[in-house]
Amino acid sequence: MLKKNDLIEYFFKGIKDKNNLKIGVEHEKFVLSKTNFHQVSYDMKNGIKDILLRFKKNGWIAKYDDNGETIIALERFGESITLEPGGQIELSGAQLNNIHQTCTETTRHLKELKEIGEDFDFILLGLGVEPSLKLEDFPWMPKQRYDIMKNYMPTVGSLGHHMMKRTCTNQVNLDFFSEDDMKKKYRLMLNLEGIATAIFANSPFDNRKISLYKSLRSHFWHHTDKNRTGLLPFVFEEDFNFEKYVEYALDVPMYFIIRDHKYINMTNYTFRHFLENKLKNEIHIEPNIDDWVNHISTLFPQVRLKQFLEIRSMDACSWDLICSQPAFWIGLLYNEKAFNKAQELVESWTQDDRNYINKVAPREGLQAKFKDGTILDVAQNLFEISKQGLDARNILARNKSYNETFYLKDLENNLASGNSPADLLINKFNTKWDQDIKKIYSENIF
Repeated sequence: MLKKNDLIEYFFKGIKDKNNLKIGVEHEKFVLSKTNFHQVSYDMKNGIKDILLRFKKNGWIAKYDDNGETIIALERFGESITLEPGGQIELSGAQLNNIHQTCTETTRHLKELKEIGEDFDFILLGLGVEPSLKLEDFPWMPKQRYDIMKNYMPTVGSLGHHMMKRTCTNQVNLDFFSEDDMKKKYRLMLNLEGIATAIFANSPFDNRKISLYKSLRSHFWHHTDKNRTGLLPFVFEEDFNFEKYVEYALDVPMYFIIRDHKYINMTNYTFRHFLENKLKNEIHIEPNIDDWVNHISTLFPQVRLKQFLEIRSMDACSWDLICSQPAFWIGLLYNEKAFNKAQELVESWTQDDRNYINKVAPREGLQAKFKDGTILDVAQNLFEISKQGLDARNILARNKSYNETFYLKDLENNLASGNSPADLLINKFNTKWDQDIKKIYSENIF
């Protein structure tokens, strides 16, 4: 019988060797028809199903939903390709040693997907929010879990469907080498999540016009489900540890459990109800550790704890910046001197400060005022610390000609000019594109 200690132990099993910390990168992209720039649907000719089948033909191992006919994911080399609710395609990368390897992985994946796109007449767009299409323009993908989420989202927030179908994000997964190390990294990442939102803001458009937000995607998340999103203030309490996270997760409503390839709706219950057999005699099923793993994967705070830490606050971005995102975080968190400098920078920040940044960054981005300056000032300081951290790691590429700081070049140019990707897009929209959003589909595709 599953016990609370088993849930805590699951996180302890995530502890890694201090000298062998890995990096994981996840990135999503929109798949749009080359002819009309509409989201590609699942069953259409050269649609999502056919794309996944082409990957299978290329050597990926297919994963199916309930009937063995609906292909929904693929796996190869420790990587996985998954299908998001509105047809977005996500690569969840393998656990790798350095940014050179993660960038090689990203490049390989995007080249493979682009080659399929050339045959199937679709393009790939890396933005936080699709800039032209309305909610109803996106089809629902045929995954059982999305049927449950689709029905549940309107009961807990006003923009959950927008988050599910209209957004793309990039995420970075980082290891910890002890419970205390997890705690320190978690706190630093939560302090900086809003800064990262501003740095990589890349969703300034809504319905073919400039929106009120630099990161509209983040705004959607703020109105999705307060029970499973946000900043988790308890992480900053003195006694925070794995058990405290378990206590939080136990009281979040569940989405589902899976039995015999069927998804059972559990939205009326928390995991604590499930664990303590308080299901009102409606469901007679014993919980297992896979249920717990599924449950914690349906929690969406800005930083999420699994058997690693996952930063979730950044918009999807263009190819040139995908490698900048993990490089930025690795420089800050995987070198002790850089980590300590970053901690010193934020050590006086309060929960009010974090709440303020989290609220203002999606709307105003780098230009938002903070303390005696702006978020840009903080971002530029963090960039320098990150660069120092990567230099100290001094992990060279195969040709020995450069280290991991190479992947910060595009980010460096942005911050030197005081611009996020959203700022650059807004400028193009108002000048070069003459406010014609269709220009984005030729200039900003992969």
